[in-house]
Amino acid sequence: MEERGNISIHTENIFPIIKKFLYSDHEIFLRELVSNAVDATQKIKRLSAIGEYTGDLGELKVKVAVDKEARTITISDNGIGMTAEEIKKYINQIAFSGATEFVERYKENTTDKNEIIGQFGLGFYSAFMVAEHVDIITKSYQEGTEPAKWTCDGSTEFAILDAEKEGRGTDVVLHVAQDSDEFLEAPRLRTILEKYCKFLPVAIEFEGDVINNPTPLWAKQPSELTDEDYKEFYKELYPFSEPPLFWIHLNVDYPFNLTGILYFPKIKNEFELQRNKIQLYSRQVFITDEVKDVVPEFLMLLHGIIDSPDIPLNVSRSFLQADSNVKKINTYITKKVADKLNEIYKKDRPAFEKSWEDISVFVKYGMLSDDKFYDKAKDFVLLQSTEGKFYTLDEYKAFVQANQVDKNEQQVLLYTTDAEKQYAYVEAAKNRGYDVLKLDTMIDSHFIGLLEQKLEKTTLKRVDSDTVDKLIEKDETKESVLNDTEKEDLKKVYEQAINNQHMQVEVAPMSPDDAPVIITLPEFMRRMKDMNRSGGGGMMFMGDMPDTYNVTINANHSLNQRILKVEGDSKESVARQAFDLALLSQNMLSGAALTAFVKRSVDLLGKE
Repeated sequence: MEERGNISIHTENIFPIIKKFLYSDHEIFLRELVSNAVDATQKIKRLSAIGEYTGDLGELKVKVAVDKEARTITISDNGIGMTAEEIKKYINQIAFSGATEFVERYKENTTDKNEIIGQFGLGFYSAFMVAEHVDIITKSYQEGTEPAKWTCDGSTEFAILDAEKEGRGTDVVLHVAQDSDEFLEAPRLRTILEKYCKFLPVAIEFEGDVINNPTPLWAKQPSELTDEDYKEFYKELYPFSEPPLFWIHLNVDYPFNLTGILYFPKIKNEFELQRNKIQLYSRQVFITDEVKDVVPEFLMLLHGIIDSPDIPLNVSRSFLQADSNVKKINTYITKKVADKLNEIYKKDRPAFEKSWEDISVFVKYGMLSDDKFYDKAKDFVLLQSTEGKFYTLDEYKAFVQANQVDKNEQQVLLYTTDAEKQYAYVEAAKNRGYDVLKLDTMIDSHFIGLLEQKLEKTTLKRVDSDTVDKLIEKDETKESVLNDTEKEDLKKVYEQAINNQHMQVEVAPMSPDDAPVIITLPEFMRRMKDMNRSGGGGMMFMGDMPDTYNVTINANHSLNQRILKVEGDSKESVARQAFDLALLSQNMLSGAALTAFVKRSVDLLGKE
């Protein structure tokens, strides 16, 4: 025996599911219902444009009203309306999207299908998240049709009744449940409308005010806009922020639809404080400010708006779904940002240099995270010297090759992470003919490694690392005033005074103007410490290893020459004092050692 039939889906439990799980935030009900009303308005506008509706359009808008005493919220439109049969089709058949059918039916006459918002079919039922009872009073635009009323108490039972209504359009009346009193407060509704509906393409009226801007800046052509327009729009989005540095207007319709404006703010390395400032819209409906899959990670610090109907959303529109379009959009945004930065750099380099402190984190982060961005940015990324001059990578390598005293095939670029703290080392390097770069931002410890990886025959060394020792070794113009025996005696004095196996003491000829003692950390260990502090990329276990420092004693400094002439224990005391001064200059002296240093200083000053 063979029997065929259709599987029946029972929906008795659909409303509890909608109420609890369909939407992550109950306030979204208002976005969905207002969006549906906007859809209905856009549809009548389209039908009028193609001649299928010849009546008077009137003033097209959506009204939202709240009656606290009656416990109702009403969303009204003068759009396309519905007949009783259409109510059965579009409202009773859950997940059947009227908007989808409309687009399909009129696709040959519709030049912009993206003006139809409701592509999900379940949006209307979000009303039951806050309402215990919902009424729809509607009248179709079609001549000869009668108004109808649909009513439902949240169960699977409904009624369609005759109704009275003047003019086409739809009123959705929510009878608010006892557990949703917050939505009967007018300020609460206004906040929701301003959040989600601020840029809907049809006027949204609440308490006599139009709360939205139906023609936002990103929906216009860049050729229509002035710099002042962009600045004013930024102020509208972020009223308490400083003016932006510059902006990028996104406008593409192939192979995906995307519009928007991205602003470069003044951030000054305040990483976390500035995140989640890009808002994602779909057909001018606010969706979320969690855009990490659409916008590259290194551009999450930008501000602005992205609007695309081609970004796939789940049924509640609250979360992005994995899709090839998301990756394409991500790649497109990366390219547009790189092109814009390159354009500014070439057009007005002085202005670009002036903005560099603010935009450097974008550029360096992008170069670290995206090879294609690196390939573009390597031509406009800037390096700044301690003299305040800016160079591109190629310019600086050429400058070093032409001016630096070390003519080896392998170029060594010196840098400082704190020009004030490392001042003595910077001066020592400059006195020997070396230039020093400023690489003192949070991201620079990673950026340094990237440069070494990408730049051929180039090594970067921090100016207070053991690089100074190497410079000293190559400083052939300095001869030691001490003979070998005196240098060995001086080394022993310091080793006994320091008494620390992690301090490797060497005596070397230096300029008499240099400090008597210089303490440096080997570059490898110093870099690991920097990487660990910045949160990644380094060998984290290095943090448990004791630091081993190089202690270079200046054989040509008069203090060290005098130490050799001091008698008795005072010799070690003076040597320890010179060593502690070097520690103090590096903020490495504290606690008991600092107390001993102060006491020793008093004792030494008190001696005749």
